[in-house]
Amino acid sequence: MKMIPRNEYSAQIGAALKRSPVVALLGPRQCGKSTLARQIAARQPATYYDLENPDDAARLQNPLRELEHRKGLIVLDEIQRKPDLLPVLRVLADRKPLPAKFLLLGSSSPELVRGSSETLAGRVEFIEMSGFDIEEVHSQHQRRLWNRGGFPRSFLAADDSASFTWRENFIRTFLERDIPQLGFHIPAQTLRNFWTMVAHYHGQIWNGAEIGRSLGVGHTSARRYLDLLCGGLVLRQLPPWFENVGKRVVKSPKVYVRDSGILHALLRLPDMDAVSGHPKLGASWEGFALEHVLRQIGERDVYFWATHAGAELDLLFFLGGKRYGVEFKYGDVETATKSMRIAMGDLKLEKLWVIHGGRDSYPIDDRIQVVPLANFEL
Repeated sequence: MKMIPRNEYSAQIGAALKRSPVVALLGPRQCGKSTLARQIAARQPATYYDLENPDDAARLQNPLRELEHRKGLIVLDEIQRKPDLLPVLRVLADRKPLPAKFLLLGSSSPELVRGSSETLAGRVEFIEMSGFDIEEVHSQHQRRLWNRGGFPRSFLAADDSASFTWRENFIRTFLERDIPQLGFHIPAQTLRNFWTMVAHYHGQIWNGAEIGRSLGVGHTSARRYLDLLCGGLVLRQLPPWFENVGKRVVKSPKVYVRDSGILHALLRLPDMDAVSGHPKLGASWEGFALEHVLRQIGERDVYFWATHAGAELDLLFFLGGKRYGVEFKYGDVETATKSMRIAMGDLKLEKLWVIHGGRDSYPIDDRIQVVPLANFEL
């Protein structure tokens, strides 16, 4: 299988390890965390523990005794399987001088984030990893990336059929093995039905009561399933932005399936021909482009905006005290829409990008620029 370098993440981890005694790399299983960590470990004195390996788990039965004499980098893979290590890491991270630093890898673990934030407060830095993006695979492979998603084994599969089969297996394994390992005992088929339902609502405003009715569960159960899969880094909630601008605005989040390939598998779309003919084509493009924009701008202070009168903005973000907007349109864009102009005025945007599926960049207003996804830059 061809190796695609993950240079951006490698640099982030290296910088974080210089600042902090503990770095936690979080991301869904199979997104490339272990491969990257082993590459980093190979470049320096390091000890690697895979907590899914019974031998490594046995070595850590007495973690303080096992780790206190280690030097260099200590990698603990699948750390969510042994949360009792976290208090020990706090003791080891406070030593002066510090003989070792720790890289923790966690797959789909909301407990890891919460537990390590509390136990390792002031000592841990988090980095969230996802699959490949356009810069890593290059823009000429954009349609393949959109179709198959960013998970390395899906993107690099021999053909679309093999990629689709891998994604089907990923969904099944995630629901049948990964979720129960986190301590949640919800029937896999129930979560599969919910995940599929969200795929049909991809890019729409969350309506827990409607989704709950469709599944035959209460809205509180639907909300619990949503939080679980968002915590597992396979769904995303984009929060609404609201302020007193004299208009009634939407105050529920939008929901997305984070990986476009997983979205297409849930919708039973095996290739781009099927995607191109499906009613969710535009929504699929929106979610795909959203994830890649967020890789550039970060995930803090990002929102969508919509009024009950129909005006909306797909993405609002703040930078340097100024407001910027992004719209995602797969088809051609020739003029600014009424909704764009309302968003520019009501939100006082510094600039608005319209990211489309074509190849050309051009202005459609003084502060509105149409750009291909690969050309988006701040």
